[in-house]
Order: sequence, then C-alpha cells, then structure tokens
Amino acid sequence: MTRRLLTRALGLQAHEARPVLGGFALFFLLFCGYFMLRPVRETMGITGGVDNLHWLFTGTFVATVAAMPLFGWIASRVARRRILYWVYGFFAANLVLFALGLLRAPDHVWLARGFYVWLSVFNMIAISLAWSVLVDLFSAGEAKRLFPAVAAGASAGGLAGPLLGVALVGAIGHAGLLLLSAALLGGAGIAAWRVQRWRDAHPLATDAAHGRARPLGGNPFEGLVDVLRSPYMLGIALFVVLLASANTFLYIEQARLVEAAFPDKAAQTRVFGLIDATVQALAIVSQLFITGRIAQRLGIGVLLVGVPLLVGAGFAWLALAPSFGVFVAVMIVRRAGEYGFMRPGREMLWTAVTDSAKYKAKNFTDSVVYRAGDMASAWVKTGVDALSGTPALAMLVGAAVCVAWAANGHLLAKAQARREADGTPAA
Repeated sequence: MTRRLLTRALGLQAHEARPVLGGFALFFLLFCGYFMLRPVRETMGITGGVDNLHWLFTGTFVATVAAMPLFGWIASRVARRRILYWVYGFFAANLVLFALGLLRAPDHVWLARGFYVWLSVFNMIAISLAWSVLVDLFSAGEAKRLFPAVAAGASAGGLAGPLLGVALVGAIGHAGLLLLSAALLGGAGIAAWRVQRWRDAHPLATDAAHGRARPLGGNPFEGLVDVLRSPYMLGIALFVVLLASANTFLYIEQARLVEAAFPDKAAQTRVFGLIDATVQALAIVSQLFITGRIAQRLGIGVLLVGVPLLVGAGFAWLALAPSFGVFVAVMIVRRAGEYGFMRPGREMLWTAVTDSAKYKAKNFTDSVVYRAGDMASAWVKTGVDALSGTPALAMLVGAAVCVAWAANGHLLAKAQARREADGTPAA
C-alpha cells in the first residue's frame, strides 16, 4: 500500500520505488554528513578574515587540481561499479585523521584552514561521483522521472545534517562530528551498492552489465581531453563556470553581511545553519512533487534557464537594496532553486555522454572546472569591490553573469534533447 502511494505521488513506475529509495538514501547519508560539517567550515572561513576568502578559494582550486590525477588513476584501473567505494573509503580515512588532529590541537589555525580546503574538495568530488554512478545506471527517460525524487535525499540530508550537528556538537565535539560523518559516508556506499544490485536485476535493453565490472581504462587526464574535444561537454563546462561565478559572488557577499550583522562566531554558525535548513526544506518539496513533472512535460530547459533568471533578478535587487534581509531572500531562492531544479536538470545533461565521460569528464567538470570558476570569480569580486568601494557594482556584474548562464542553459537543453532523440552520446 505504502509503495503504491509513493509511486503514484512521485509519478514512478511500480518497479522504480526501490532504486529511488536507494538513491534517496545515498544522497541523504552523504549530504547529512557533509552538512553537519558545513557550518563549521563557514565559520572557519570567516575566522581568517573575509578579505582573505579569495586565498582560500585559490587553495581549494590548487588542492582540487592536485586530487584529480589520483581520481583519474582510480577511475582508469578500478571497475566502474567499485570506483565510489574506493574514493569514499579514502575520504572516510581522511575524516578520521582530521578528527585525531582536532583532538590534539583543536585551535590550530592551519589545521582549520586545511579542513576548510579539504571539505571544499570533498564536497565536489564525492557529490559528483554519486551522480556519476546514477547517471551510469539510468537511461535519460528514467532520469527525468527519478532524479528529482533521488535528489530530494540530498535536501533531506542537508536539512538533517545541520540539526544533527547542533544537537550533538556539545556532547561529542567537532572531532566526534567528523567520525560520525565518516560512518555516514560508509552508509552512503552501502546505499549505492543496493542501487547497483537493482540495476543488475533489471538491466536496460542497451545495458552491458559486464561493462560496469571492468575498469574504464585510459589515463588519469582523460577527463580533461574529453571536455576539450567535445563542444557539448565544453558547453556544460561553461555552464558550470557561470554557475560557480554566481554562487561565489553571493558567497563572499554572504560572508561580508553575516560578519557585519553577527560578530559572535556561535551566532554566525546558527545563521548559516538556519539558512541551510530553510533552503533544504523548500528544495525537498520541489524535488518530490514539482521538478520531475516539469522535466517530463516541459523539458530540462525550463530547469536550466528559470533559476539563472531568478538569481539574476536577485542580484539586481541586492544592487539596489544591499541589506541582510534582502540577501537572505536571494540566497534562499538561489540555493533552493539550485538543489530543487538546477541540479537534477544539470545531471540529466550527462546522460547523453559516453560511459567514460560520465565518470572522468563529469568529475573533472564538477570539481576542477567548478573550483576554477570559484577562484577566478572570487578574485574578480575582490577586485570589483576594491575599485568601486561598494558591492553594488559586483551585484550588477553578477546579474550579467546570470543572463549568460541562462542563455547557455537554453542551448545545452536543446543539444541534450537532440542527442537523446538520436541516441548518440557525446564523444
């Protein structure tokens, strides 16, 4: 009875409830662990001074570039169905080491900066890899039905994580939260295994299940080469750069406004947590009941264009009224729109590429390209603020970025539809 109600409410086929629940659990556990630690990271970023945030973005980019050959090596030599377990196991071990470091030196400034950079790298690679697995397992048609409901697990985890962190940090401390996050990461790996087992039992007509049991081959830098030689994937890379630029402009403005409005660090952490909770609650509703129906009836173009235009309007509003209240409204719209609409639509683009590109090119784009956009836009934001003496000009630049972002999303949606109709993956 419960399963029938679930499938009817979410617009699923009867046999799709199991993979949706498995994918939901994968993202719930992954995001719960990440969002437990995110408010701490944001506070650590402010500790070093808002004026130095562009250096942290630069460090994050450098660390991401350094990490990609290692990921590429794993993807080239480990069976596709086991890549996630290797990478998540490595990250879980990192969390244990950071926990031990915090127990020995809880106030060490460079340990705090190192954790800020590490969590930023972990965020991009771990989340991108989870999506790579799902993109590899589902067809384009299944993705339109299933990805919004699956993505709701990320929002639910993003809602539970900050609340769990607030409830437990007093009892177990930051080191305890890191160890708990490592355990949740292990649970996410188990959930991914369950979805893979379902696909094995319900193979696609074009599915070569044995292919997932073999390594992808190639070399650690193949993701970069694939992106450079494919106009379609270059378009996705540009989309990610514009997305990252808009997000970074808002992120730095967030740090400035929160620092001015809430000098106390504990209050800063609470504000970040409340924003996260509000965003995730709104995203859950849209992902479960709205996004999938829009994607099926109107196409993913609506998902990839609508959010950039709304964010662009928010930038213009901030230029005219740069207050904390206006910023909170814009930030909630931006992040809820990204999690609820943008991310599922963005991941659907990758259903039209080769198996190798779903892991290598996608992870390169979601991590290195994204962090390059972060770094470049952070320096641009810092430079524009220094030259103008006011954040209003930077907000207008952000609005212009969003217009280009929306145009790019429109073109990508048309290209994806053509590839889906032709059945020809991007090389």
